[in-house]
Amino acid sequence: MTMEVHGLATFVQNSSFDQLSDKAVDQLKIRLLDSLGTAIGAIEGPPVRAIRNMVEDFGGNKMSTLIGGGKTTPDRAALYNSGLVRYLDFNDSYLAKGETCHPSDNIGSILAAGETTSLSGRDFLTALALAYQVQCRLSDEAPVRDKGFDHTTQGSYAVAAGVSKALGLNEDQTAHAISIAGTALNALRVTRTGALSNWKGLAYPHTAFGGTHAALLASYGITGPPAVFEGNKGFKDSIAGEFSIDWQNEDLERVTRTIIKKYNAEIHSQSSIEAMMDLQSEHEFTAREVDKIEIEIFDVAFNIIGGGEEGDKTIVRKKEEADHSLHYMVSAALLDGEVMPDQYKKERIEGDDIQSLLKKVTVSPRREYSDRFPDEMPLKLTVRLKDGTSHMIEKKDYEGFHTRPMSWETIIEKFERLSGPYITQEISEQIIDTIRSFENHSVTDLMNLLSQVKLTSA
Repeated sequence: MTMEVHGLATFVQNSSFDQLSDKAVDQLKIRLLDSLGTAIGAIEGPPVRAIRNMVEDFGGNKMSTLIGGGKTTPDRAALYNSGLVRYLDFNDSYLAKGETCHPSDNIGSILAAGETTSLSGRDFLTALALAYQVQCRLSDEAPVRDKGFDHTTQGSYAVAAGVSKALGLNEDQTAHAISIAGTALNALRVTRTGALSNWKGLAYPHTAFGGTHAALLASYGITGPPAVFEGNKGFKDSIAGEFSIDWQNEDLERVTRTIIKKYNAEIHSQSSIEAMMDLQSEHEFTAREVDKIEIEIFDVAFNIIGGGEEGDKTIVRKKEEADHSLHYMVSAALLDGEVMPDQYKKERIEGDDIQSLLKKVTVSPRREYSDRFPDEMPLKLTVRLKDGTSHMIEKKDYEGFHTRPMSWETIIEKFERLSGPYITQEISEQIIDTIRSFENHSVTDLMNLLSQVKLTSA
């Protein structure tokens, strides 16, 4: 191939661990631990339980480990383990001007592929850095949200690139893997608009499955459309429009611009939730005293979780709607003092107190804040009380944003809280120690530990 995809394949081939800065290595490890915490914490989620049942029923060549034990084919392991990472909607994000994505969605695929090749920790981190770089840079330069396509569309290229690196494919095979995935996995944004379904949390796991499968096909000699980017009816012509990325001048540092969730909530809500908690802590008002809650925020947050382009966010009946409703999440923060997995249980969502309070929340976009996004996540939150008094706070970021990154200690605390019900303290410590020194370990070492996660109902 001599098309644009060949330039991306060359970038994949030429990337190495030695090109990663110490900061990038550290941040990759932090995101791996953070994502595995969200994965273990999701082990009893109904949709991922259903996926596991399907995987077990169909079986397959048992080459890749499932978190929680058992083995299956690499593509099915990518589907299930990625579903675990994604289900709680508590994993990391990347903010571009016209797109938001979750690059840690690639972890399940690279672990599944890497186990089949006895991939070292060094090479895993390289493959993961590649996936981050590809997805984030395509989000920067080729956003597709406004055209009606989901951010998993760019993810298809990232999965194929990372898995190709993990499998040790040559340059031509890598180009074919990327072109197969990029051609086949163009997803619709309806996934995240209107009445939300299980697919909101499973769209990227399906991309993980498809991108891994594409790399496996390429490894057996299957070819893909060589002009996937620039060709007639290719990605640019049909979806993204013109853009240019010189892959030969790219580095592997984009992971350092990704951000981690402090709260179990959609990423654009993080500064609002922190604002509500800070305001309530300072002034000690209660939900019963509240007449109105007014939030002025950047346009992306308004459109996705505030009632803008993607629909009314005061109608909240299930988890998938609750964790994409700013009205609900801010109300949960005030009522419960936290926004964690318990806030998405059916009985909490249906509570009269939270259903009443969320209808008192109004969200509106503010041009000044929109202009400052994505370098900041600015907002103003005003709580007006029934006695006529009001309290106001402004924020530009939160703990976990790249301007205020989380420490190892905070990430470990989050990991232990989410994973605690499902692993022993000994296994928890071994997972943490393995990831912190992953250069000296292998994917197989880590997956052996993750196989020991247990369902509380087992």
